[in-house]
Amino acid sequence: MSKRVLIVDDSSMMRKMIAKLLQPPGHIVVGQAKNGLEAIELYKSLKPDIVTMDITMREMDGLAAAEEILRCDSSAHIIFLSNLDEDIYRAEVERLGARGFASKHKAREILDMIEKSEEDE
Repeated sequence: MSKRVLIVDDSSMMRKMIAKLLQPPGHIVVGQAKNGLEAIELYKSLKPDIVTMDITMREMDGLAAAEEILRCDSSAHIIFLSNLDEDIYRAEVERLGARGFASKHKAREILDMIEKSEEDE
C-alpha cells in the first residue's frame, strides 16, 4: 500500500535521494521541508501518512519539530534519519514516540521502517 510521505532534511541532495528511494515501492512524496519549522507547517497542511525527519537542522532541529508535530497529532508516524550515531539519540527518539531511527545511507532500513509503520496501523 502506498504512503504519502513528507521528507524533512536540510540537504537538498538528501531530500532528492530519499524521494528517489521511495518511488519504486509506489510511495508518494507530498512535500519536502529543509528545517523543522517548515516541517510543522507542511505537516499541518498536507497531513502525510509518514514523515522522514533529519535530526540536525538549522532554525529548528528534527527532535523539536517532531515534538511539536506529535503535540498536534499524537498518531503521527515519524521516522528519524541521520548520519549520526543512533545510540546518542535512541532515548530521545523513544521518549518522543517516533516510529524509528535509521541511517540515511541504509536504504533497505528506511523502507523496512515504512513497511513496519504500515503494519502498526
